[in-house]
Amino acid sequence: MYFDSRRSTVLAKHGMVATSQPLAAVAGMQVLMQGGNAVDAAVASAAVLNVVEPVSTGIGGDMFALVWNNREKSVRAINGSGRSPKAATIGALEAEGHRTMPQAGVHSVTVPGAVHGWETLLAECGTMPMSELLQPAIRYADEGFPVSDIIAFQWAGQEEKLGRLPSGQEMLLNGRAPKHGEVMQIPTLARTLEAVAEGGSEAFYTGEIAEKIAAFIQEQGGCMETDDLVTHSSDWEEPISTDYRGVKCWECPPNGQGVAALEALNIVEGFDIAGMGSQTPDTYHHLIEAMRLAFADAFQYVADPGHAHVPTAELLSKDFAAKRRAMIDSHKAMKSVPYGKVHGGSDTVYISSVDGDGNACSFIYSIYSNFGSGLVVPGTGIVLHNRGGLFSMDRDHANALTGGKRPYHTIIPGLATKDNELYLCYGVMGAFMQPQGHLQVMTNLVDHGMDPQQALNALRFIVTEEDVALEEGLSPDIIADLKGRGHNIRTIDSYYRGLSGGFGGAQLIQRDPDTGVLRGASEPRKDGCAVGW
Repeated sequence: MYFDSRRSTVLAKHGMVATSQPLAAVAGMQVLMQGGNAVDAAVASAAVLNVVEPVSTGIGGDMFALVWNNREKSVRAINGSGRSPKAATIGALEAEGHRTMPQAGVHSVTVPGAVHGWETLLAECGTMPMSELLQPAIRYADEGFPVSDIIAFQWAGQEEKLGRLPSGQEMLLNGRAPKHGEVMQIPTLARTLEAVAEGGSEAFYTGEIAEKIAAFIQEQGGCMETDDLVTHSSDWEEPISTDYRGVKCWECPPNGQGVAALEALNIVEGFDIAGMGSQTPDTYHHLIEAMRLAFADAFQYVADPGHAHVPTAELLSKDFAAKRRAMIDSHKAMKSVPYGKVHGGSDTVYISSVDGDGNACSFIYSIYSNFGSGLVVPGTGIVLHNRGGLFSMDRDHANALTGGKRPYHTIIPGLATKDNELYLCYGVMGAFMQPQGHLQVMTNLVDHGMDPQQALNALRFIVTEEDVALEEGLSPDIIADLKGRGHNIRTIDSYYRGLSGGFGGAQLIQRDPDTGVLRGASEPRKDGCAVGW
């Protein structure tokens, strides 16, 4: 059972880019055709997405990436996420009457990490200057671009959020959201991107732009200061991985939730998912239960390792997975899911790019909810993200809000290798859909032998705190079976936006190491495409 995309897998040899908006995919492809590598292409595409898909992403947000160096046969991870203002405290929020973290507004804003992440990534893994790679984005922001279908649909639901402050008009067209096919210009964003192109990250984190960001946040009652921006840094980190039936699956380490995807894979590895069949009640049941267990652990333990002990190694161990797997009853859903005991103390965009030399960049980039915090820094076109909303106000929790700390992060790029060769460069956008999207795509490919586009077309599930949402089109018999096992099921359509991230937005490139042939697939529930040459 598939989402009827009528798309076939895209094939090429010299390079490929897959992302959620065609103009961004083409910008990355042009970089590859000009001799740039996969990292160069990813940054060019990311910058264009800031312009053409500002609902979901921008330089007021964060980024993460995994980079495959084909010559060295190595994987690197970069954490381009920002931290809370140094003066942030739970007590200050409680004094204003908050009992849970605000999900929008000034108290949800953390330092934007994307620009420094771009620059750090390019400095070590790129071949082209950022000044050149940002030119397509600047051109679209200045000259305008026609707004694509799904993005227009998302934009239309954000008029009230953007209309709360005058600066929100920078993201509207004559006071309203642009409609499908209308040409949108964002000149203030063009000027900001020009400043970054000319001055690098220093132009963003110091000087006039940083002063505007800090002053605006303080004007709205926040505590971010210019020093919070000046002292921001990105970090190269050791990627984490697990072996799933001979495929080595790679993720960025915490503060990201990639560990949940790997733990879920470890759990389901002990079941005969292939023998259960694709999209059968048994397969759905076991994947859902594994994901529930992995989320319970992620929500308990994932935090900023610089501020809390995160037992990543134990969460990824096969022994730990076996203990968690033993909790799964093949015939009955768990009524509640406790986190495992260890011994130690709204939408998003994604870019997959692979160059002709076999290097890959799995790049994810987001302002979290649609238009993030809802705050647009006046005169800059910078939409500030709301990542701070993912902190906890429980002082005893590993992810508790304190100053200068990174929050639990939902955005996770994925990479997979096989026999020490690149196998997949992939990601699935959509908040808490992401690790369960990684699980479903990987089992579709490895267990059920789907080709890349089939793996993305296959109908999905989403585990939420309250229930399990299934994509419309499934047989009523499957739904009845899962309800009979005790799952709280609802069925929703593929474009539903009532839950954060919907059914996700996957992009995937597979590489044949013997022939160099690239096989690309793009999310059929989004506007994007895979392009190659």
